[in-house]
Amino acid sequence: MLDELLGSESHNSDKPMSIIAYVIYTGLFAGIFWSSIGYLSYLFNFTVIRPNFILEPWALGNWKHEWLGTVISIFMIGVFSVIAAFIYYLVLKNLKSRWGGIFYGIALFLLVFLVLNPIFPGIKPFREIDRNTMITSACLFIVYGIFVGYSISYEYQSRQHIPKGQKDNSQ
Repeated sequence: MLDELLGSESHNSDKPMSIIAYVIYTGLFAGIFWSSIGYLSYLFNFTVIRPNFILEPWALGNWKHEWLGTVISIFMIGVFSVIAAFIYYLVLKNLKSRWGGIFYGIALFLLVFLVLNPIFPGIKPFREIDRNTMITSACLFIVYGIFVGYSISYEYQSRQHIPKGQKDNSQ
């Protein structure tokens, strides 16, 4: 009906999104969405870590602690999230349960808070982080991992079950 109103027959020319494009969109959306939730967690005092921690090693000036720094930080986390989504796709796409995403979120949490911690001055050493910040951050990383993992695995698995005559060339 919408095609009739618009006067086009786009439904015949629509091609399904490639799995690579799907991974990019999933990673970008997940990073922006969950870092925005992280910022709300900061505003409601569930955590002392702002998304702006990502700018601290590279950006100079106080702007990185203001609203512009927050917006740029959220989008930068989205870009880094695309890389994380590709890693999930390359390594764990065959997993059929949410446990892969849970463990992936935990692995990312440990990577940021233990391994990469020295490059982020806005994050205290692991043993000095308060309980609320630790629990909130771990939960955010876990739900991020579930979102990315389940989305990518589900899409990958659903594309594997397309009958041969209907298989698209977008993979």
